[in-house]
Amino acid sequence: MTRERIYLFDTTLRDGAQTQGVAFSVDDKRRIALVLDELGVDYVEGGWPGANPTDTAFFSERPPLKTARFTAFGMTKRAGRSAANDPGLAQVLDAQADSVCLVGKTWDFQVRVALDIPYKDNIDGIAESIAAVVAKGREPLFDAEHFFDGYKANPDYALQCIKAAHDAGAKWLVLCDTNGGTMPDEVYDIVAAVKDKLSAAALGIHAHNDTGQAVAVSLAAVDAGARQIQGTLNGLGERCGNANLCTVIPNLMLKDRFARRFETGITTEALARLTPVSRLLDKILGRLPDRHAAYVGPSAFAHKGGLHSSAVLKDPRTYEHVPPESVGNARNILVSDQAGRSNLLARLSEVGIALDAKDPRLERLLEDIKQREFLGYTYDGAEASFELLARRALGQVPNYFDVESFRVLVERRHNARGELVTVSEAVVKLKVDGEMLLTAGEGNGPVNALDWALRKDLGKYSSFLADLRLVDYKVRILNMGTEAITCVTVESADGHENRWSTVGVSPNLVDASFEALTDSICYKLFRDGARA
Repeated sequence: MTRERIYLFDTTLRDGAQTQGVAFSVDDKRRIALVLDELGVDYVEGGWPGANPTDTAFFSERPPLKTARFTAFGMTKRAGRSAANDPGLAQVLDAQADSVCLVGKTWDFQVRVALDIPYKDNIDGIAESIAAVVAKGREPLFDAEHFFDGYKANPDYALQCIKAAHDAGAKWLVLCDTNGGTMPDEVYDIVAAVKDKLSAAALGIHAHNDTGQAVAVSLAAVDAGARQIQGTLNGLGERCGNANLCTVIPNLMLKDRFARRFETGITTEALARLTPVSRLLDKILGRLPDRHAAYVGPSAFAHKGGLHSSAVLKDPRTYEHVPPESVGNARNILVSDQAGRSNLLARLSEVGIALDAKDPRLERLLEDIKQREFLGYTYDGAEASFELLARRALGQVPNYFDVESFRVLVERRHNARGELVTVSEAVVKLKVDGEMLLTAGEGNGPVNALDWALRKDLGKYSSFLADLRLVDYKVRILNMGTEAITCVTVESADGHENRWSTVGVSPNLVDASFEALTDSICYKLFRDGARA
């Protein structure tokens, strides 16, 4: 059976850049574009040439894409001037791009209120702009802005707009749910109606996630006849984001109802790199991955309950709808107060600890974990602290150092310039190989000061800590009141981009932080083979 082709249009570098807190550099854009090309998407939309210095610079030296079509974005010509006399459109048409995607109004309300021009002038502007793209020898795409709202308000006018683009030579008519408020069943009905009236046109879908259904909307459009999906990596985009291609792609490729009818330009081997691609984007943006993201999240294949984990270990299909490795992810058996022997044995196996199921130490370790979680420790998000706990119980972790005491001072004062500043100083007293060490550190807070003091001088272990850095710090209050118990989770990394998390619990925030910090250091020393 011949399968139809679905074309994937990535707009991470343009629509994704509109995400609050996201700002791509030219180097960021180049790096992401190359990764998208390697993944196998059909179109990489690089941005809007002329709209800002970054996009202009990016298009001045296009990335060396091997298969994806490098695409410039812009808008149809301004009212009151010709396409040949519109400087903004000219910059888009002159960009080093294979394709040009122009956005235009298709909702009569927008034409009347936002553009304030006659309806026919808007239609003529769409046609003239698309014709200008054709004349430049670029592949033209038309993004029909607010199409679904426009179709519901005035279907005849919305259809006239996209027909004008099609007649002028647009290869793709992309129907945009710009407000992200259209339901999947509405999208199906409207796309099917458009396909019936413009049977020769190739339709696409551009969905926003304002109702949390952008992926469902995109797939509904495919069911109705759309053959291009526009979206972004990790669902980036303004407001609630765009359709998440990291969810769309595996749904198309791994779910029978789509996989048996359609194919994409992404190979099975490339699909197995989807999770690393998702994580790379987060790394470039300097943020943590969404733990619960479908397919690619760190918790997408995490199992906490003992019964669930036991069943998964016997047959993964019981609680995993696809194999985690098919998208480059991994199964994660969590250890918690809900865990049983199967969880614990599986987790120990993952960290390289072989223990017989009848070993009495297993039951003692399980009870210890449950008791500590009762006190507030959480090991399903602190894998390094769990491994240390287990190995210490089995006598496998050396005692690298002893902390005799620590002290933190927070002082608010005027500096030499008369400015009011807050300074934190920490002093840590350690014993390493029988030698007493006294170290001090200053930081922008008590935890930062403690971190500096703790790592400043660990004697013979100092060289192991040269590339250690803290990348995340989370505090959770376990009970309210003046005697609240605090749980602190610290994420650390090294120069090889290894990451690990540790946990500390105490009624005192600084004490809990110090416990998590010392665990982090001990884990790195153990993992790197430091000798006691």
